[in-house]
Amino acid sequence: MGMVIALVVLVGLAIYVVGLYNGLVGGRNAYKNAFAQIDVQLTRRYDLIPNLVETAKGYMKHERETLEAVIQARNSALSGLSAAKANPGDAAAMQQLAGADNALTQTLGRLFALSEAYPDLKANQNMMQLSEELTSTENKVAFARQAYNDAVMGYNNRVEMFPGSIVANMFAFHPAELLQIESAQKREVPKVSFT
Repeated sequence: MGMVIALVVLVGLAIYVVGLYNGLVGGRNAYKNAFAQIDVQLTRRYDLIPNLVETAKGYMKHERETLEAVIQARNSALSGLSAAKANPGDAAAMQQLAGADNALTQTLGRLFALSEAYPDLKANQNMMQLSEELTSTENKVAFARQAYNDAVMGYNNRVEMFPGSIVANMFAFHPAELLQIESAQKREVPKVSFT
């Protein structure tokens, strides 16, 4: 009788550990899937930028340095995205992506500020459409980032809370890094106004 009770307790414990393990795997897969949505939106954003620069080039001939800075920042952000895509949740990759994307946002802000001095550029239909698409994509990036951070928070809670922390340590589950933007100013979507 004692052997049967011990066996039932052991089987119950094994089922519980398997449930914790599966919850950790599910949490990890959830934040990776959420990051895939960020990847889609950031890729769209980065693909719009060369068209924006090409449109602006014809009007802003004397602003070559700014246009080149935008392209350089875009390439850096694309590289950061590739590193983060290879290992979503990795602290260094998330920091590299956030830093590169912040730099891109700042250089885009400078481009849009300079474009205010070019009335023909502001009135250009292609420029207005690209700016609208960029703004829409920025909003989608913000929503995707929030979904990713929510998924990471849920996963990290499972990894860090008892008894899940025991199973997480046994099977080498590590906390994931949030994708954060450092300052409130950098959290703002670039102001795009060509009206």
